[in-house]
Amino acid sequence: MTDRRRFLTLLAGTAFAGSTLSLSARAAAPVDLEIFKSPGCGCCEGWADLARARGHVVTMREFTDPDAEKAALGVPGALASCHTVRAEGYVFEGHVPFEALDAVLRDRPAIAGLAVPGMPMGSPGMGDDPDARFDVIAFGGAAGDGRVFYRAGTATPFAS
Repeated sequence: MTDRRRFLTLLAGTAFAGSTLSLSARAAAPVDLEIFKSPGCGCCEGWADLARARGHVVTMREFTDPDAEKAALGVPGALASCHTVRAEGYVFEGHVPFEALDAVLRDRPAIAGLAVPGMPMGSPGMGDDPDARFDVIAFGGAAGDGRVFYRAGTATPFAS
C-alpha cells in the first residue's frame, strides 16, 4: 500500500511539474536563436528541440572550427561546451537553462553572455532533470566577471 501511495504521489507531482513547466515555457516571449553546434552532437539538437517547444525560432549551424569560432564570439575557453547560441546581442554557451536565458533577455544585464561549462547531466538537452545541480556563469561586460548568475536545481536559483 505504501508503494502504491508513493507511486501515485510521484505521478501527481510529475503531472504538476509538467503543467508548471509548460506554463512558464509559454510565459517567455519567443526570440530568434542562432545555434552553432559541434559536428555530430546530438545533445545540441536536444537543447534546440526544447527551445522550439518554448516557441523560439531556431536556426542551426555547424561550427567548422569550434575553438576559433567560440573565441570570436567572446566565449572564454574555460567555459566552453558543445554549442553556442546568439540571441539579441548575447551569447549563451552550452546547456543554459531557459529560466536563466529568459532572465538575461528580459533584464538586459551588462554581460556578454552566460555559460554552462562542459555538459552536465540533467541540464536542458542532457536529460532535462529539474533537480540537476550545476552553475550558470556570467562572462564578459561590466557584470560578467565569471560570477555565478544562476544555480540550477536549488531553491534560490538566481545568485545575488
